[in-house]
Amino acid sequence: MPTGVHIRDAREQLFEAAERVLLQAGPNGLTSRAVTEEAGVAKGVLHRHFTDFDDFLAQLVIDRVQRMEAAAIALRESAGTGTVTGNLTEALTALFGSVAVAVVALLIFRDELRARLRERWPTGVPLLTEAAAMIAGYLAAERELGRIPPTADVDTLAPTLIGATHMLFADRAAPPAVETVHKTVRTVLA
Repeated sequence: MPTGVHIRDAREQLFEAAERVLLQAGPNGLTSRAVTEEAGVAKGVLHRHFTDFDDFLAQLVIDRVQRMEAAAIALRESAGTGTVTGNLTEALTALFGSVAVAVVALLIFRDELRARLRERWPTGVPLLTEAAAMIAGYLAAERELGRIPPTADVDTLAPTLIGATHMLFADRAAPPAVETVHKTVRTVLA
C-alpha cells in the first residue's frame, strides 16, 4: 500500500485480516507479515496502532470478548421464550461457529499473549471465561422463571456446557450438526 494513503478503521481491518489468517493458517501462520499482507496494508500500519504484535493480538482478543456483550444481552433477553435447550444450542453454535475456537488455540499457542491478558483475566481462558459468564447469566434468568430447577447450579452448568460444546467444534474440518450440539446441551442440562 502506498505511503500516505488514509486507511479507514485500520484497527478493525487488521483484526478482520488476523481472523482470516488464523482460520486459514492457524496460530503458527499468524504473523504480523501475514496479517498486513491479508489486510493489504504496509507492515508499519500495524506498528503505528499497536506497540508490538502481542499487543495487537491482546487487543484483538479484548475486542472480540467485548463483542460478546451483545450476544449475552440477547441470550438473557431470550429467557422465557422458546426452549432452554434451543436457546442454548443457538447461542453456543453461534459462539463456536465464529472464530472463537481459533482464538482459543491462539491463546494456548502464545505464552506472551496469555501473560499480557492475565492482567485482565487472572484466571481462566479469555473468551471462554466470558462465554461461561454469558451462559450462567442466561441460566440464572431461566431458573428465576422456573424453567430449570431451582437447585440447578448454573455456575457449574455454564462451564460444563462451554467445555462440552468447545470439544464438539475443536479441530474439525466442518462444524458439528446442530442436532449434535442440541443433544449435548440437552444431556448436560439433564
